[in-house]
Amino acid sequence: MSPRQEQDIKEDSPLINKDKVDKYQEFSGYSMECARKQSSSSSDDDKINSSSPMFATPWSKAALILLSTIAIFGVERIGHYLQIKTGHLVRTGPYKLLEVHEGKNFFSHYDFFDGPDSLGSAGYNMYVSESKATRLNIANVVNEKDARTGKDEDFVYMSSSPTKEGPRDSVRLEGKTRFDRGLFILDVRHMPDGPGIWPAFWMTDEAAWPRNGEVDILEGVNGQTTAKTALHTSDKCDMYAHVAEYAKTGDWEWITGIPDTFTGLPDYNTNKAADNCWVMAPHQWANEGCTAVHDRNDTIGKPVNDYGGGVYALEWDPENQYMKSWVFSPDLPQNLQDAIETASLKDESQRVMPDPSSWGLPYAYFAVGDETGCSADHFKNMRIVFNLAFCGNVAGNRFSRECPALAEKFNTTNPDSGAHDPVLTCNAYIKSDPKAMEEAYWKIKGVYVYEREYEQKQENATDHSYTDV
Repeated sequence: MSPRQEQDIKEDSPLINKDKVDKYQEFSGYSMECARKQSSSSSDDDKINSSSPMFATPWSKAALILLSTIAIFGVERIGHYLQIKTGHLVRTGPYKLLEVHEGKNFFSHYDFFDGPDSLGSAGYNMYVSESKATRLNIANVVNEKDARTGKDEDFVYMSSSPTKEGPRDSVRLEGKTRFDRGLFILDVRHMPDGPGIWPAFWMTDEAAWPRNGEVDILEGVNGQTTAKTALHTSDKCDMYAHVAEYAKTGDWEWITGIPDTFTGLPDYNTNKAADNCWVMAPHQWANEGCTAVHDRNDTIGKPVNDYGGGVYALEWDPENQYMKSWVFSPDLPQNLQDAIETASLKDESQRVMPDPSSWGLPYAYFAVGDETGCSADHFKNMRIVFNLAFCGNVAGNRFSRECPALAEKFNTTNPDSGAHDPVLTCNAYIKSDPKAMEEAYWKIKGVYVYEREYEQKQENATDHSYTDV
């Protein structure tokens, strides 16, 4: 059972904590033992015999356990639990803080993946264990003056290290908590940027991919400067005709050059919006998913690094039937800034809870819910992932087109075909350990996770689809 599932049980179930569970088990066990002894010691002549309705059937035992449960946990707690299970209490209330990943406790929320990149990414890198990352000084926490606040604060640094073999040693963090909803906020002061570099901050359940979905919150390759949010799912998750233009400031990514079904030649006469999240959607690139693009071209990479960083937020709200994505750089909404600055305060009464409705329109909006073209069960049991990859199936395949001068300098041919190979060319560039690798690092202030509280379901509530923005 995951930590998140344990938390859900503690919150949603009348069995609130271990002490009460132990008391319940002790009490009910004692009661059943008494019943067993009384039943076994009685005879036909006893006042209480085996035909006594109190001990005669399994139903009487169940009734005794139920009474024990009520006695220990109370009618109110059990009633709350039943209201959740019957749908009368829903997560549509204000946000509450679940997790703060900052400073010296940051890495405690993650596991370090140790091994080569996945086949789907095929990056020119090797992810290393926490002990090796610490030894190589590519994953650490540094206390330094914050340019934004002027205070000495802890920052998380993650980078990579060259090897004699060529593929760089790098870091991939996989969150320990699983989520089915939430508000996820990343305060990053520098992100990896440059040719052949492929950083990402995302969520997935790789063991059940794409059935349980994937959300790419922050991802860029080869020095891109425009933010995108992408969803990758199984079939029947389509945004077409379900998202109004006025619900967001950005647009869908537009696709052209898909090979013609009959001729196999690239079709540059057709443009299509990438609004189908299925990884095998027709007339989209394989694993394109539905991809929303920011309306500004200074929202990831070097421009954000030059600003001193930015804040990336994803609101995943299945009850209100949407996912929304924002980028704030260099300026933050006051509510968001206050929420970040107070999240780690020990006095909970002093914390400011985020209110996304006060942040303005998101650049990305996805209709996700049972009354949309993409049911909520396309996304579940996902964890946060940070990684820093190089070249591979995305940055590598696009290297020659997006970094033509370097591609010419490091031109490498495929040994089988004799033709120029963009991935091998990218690998050759990375193996040379260029000075640009100095910019391939994360500097993170923190990650903040919130979840809506329960409240009574409003039977005649206003529709929370894309019209409620």
